[in-house]
Amino acid sequence: MMFCLCRTDQDAPKHAGISYVLLPMFKDGGESNGVELRPIMQPHGSSHFTETFMTESRAPVANIIGGMNNGWRVTMTTLGNERGGHATTQHVEYTKQFWEAVDMLKKSGKTSDPITRQQLAWAFSHVEIMRFQGLKLLSEVMARKEPGPAASINKMFWSEYAQKFTERMMNARGAEAMLILDDKDGKYVADRWTSMFFQHRSSTIWGGTAQVQRNIVGERVLGLPKEPDPSKPRP
Repeated sequence: MMFCLCRTDQDAPKHAGISYVLLPMFKDGGESNGVELRPIMQPHGSSHFTETFMTESRAPVANIIGGMNNGWRVTMTTLGNERGGHATTQHVEYTKQFWEAVDMLKKSGKTSDPITRQQLAWAFSHVEIMRFQGLKLLSEVMARKEPGPAASINKMFWSEYAQKFTERMMNARGAEAMLILDDKDGKYVADRWTSMFFQHRSSTIWGGTAQVQRNIVGERVLGLPKEPDPSKPRP
């Protein structure tokens, strides 16, 4: 099952004519419902991201969530809870990852390099910021408040951190990071750090791009003027 945003009113402006539909990926008999997933391959032959194509896919009207043409509100609630809920605990994963990196670099003697130590200090401070962001959002959830557009700050923060951190860890490892094991037909087994480096290239894309998150924060959190609409005539 997947959710799909469908244009259900051709005459409604922008978001007003969109419905949020739960779309079965398979029919009752087990055959495809016209949903095709095409993996986007990483350099080492693995895939963490796909293109999704739908051809004459069908879903019952009962699968519309939130009412006809009201899908944009449901979508914003879905994304807000996804970004906000994940933010309350994700610092645990990144804290563990940070100390594993420290241990790895200590064993290889890389922590004697002042640049490496500076980068580790940068990473530690960012993980702590994520922890405090998570505690703030947790208090709001416990008070039964909606995560709201401020959750976009967290998505933007952790996705860009993850890209920079894994890139810096690859650089800190030096030539070791370029070693390939069991190369066969263009596919090979990447170690944990290399896999994370490849995987996090997409982190600023899925779930809302970093550029979109900046628009949300600027317009809906800071109250800045909205981005100009190119389809409208200039004054």
